[in-house]
Amino acid sequence: MDAEALIGSLIGGALTGRRKRGSNALRFLTGGRSSFLNASTLITVAGVAWGLMESAQAKTTVPAQVPSAPPPPIPAESGGVSPELLRLVRLTISAARADGHLSDKERDAILEHARATGAEALVARELDRVTPLGQIVAGVTDPQTRADLYTLAFAIVRADEGVSGAERIYLAQLASQLALDDAEAEQLEREASARIDAPAEKA
Repeated sequence: MDAEALIGSLIGGALTGRRKRGSNALRFLTGGRSSFLNASTLITVAGVAWGLMESAQAKTTVPAQVPSAPPPPIPAESGGVSPELLRLVRLTISAARADGHLSDKERDAILEHARATGAEALVARELDRVTPLGQIVAGVTDPQTRADLYTLAFAIVRADEGVSGAERIYLAQLASQLALDDAEAEQLEREASARIDAPAEKA
């Protein structure tokens, strides 16, 4: 399983299963080298952290040649996934249900995409729980990471159309948890909207 493939598939499920159209938003988030996720540090950090945790797990099964410090414990609830990657999984699911409801069609689409990357059990577990936004973004202090997390959630919430009242409340709560002021959040939304609405680049 690959961090980028997992989050990309999860976003694909969240957008294709939504009542709103989401093709442009999907292109913005996952559409190749110029996409948001490719340029963002989120996937890099999550993937590196996951790789380090997997390496730590592997070392515990092989006799060490020299004494070494024990690897950091992996949270039992994470299913072996790094906290950074689990944060992205939870935020994507949270944004998908920002309007207060996740239909059976939306849930099935998310699970179908997760199944393709071998992450169905992890995603199903997260779909069955509601993790508070404060818990999802707890510990995030890097300004770029805070901006990227907000942009990711906004693009999923907005899809290719507008933002409903319930979704606007969700985004306001997320901005507050990320310590983004109104001007910062509005700027991130303008930049994301411009890229979502821009014509697709010709091959």
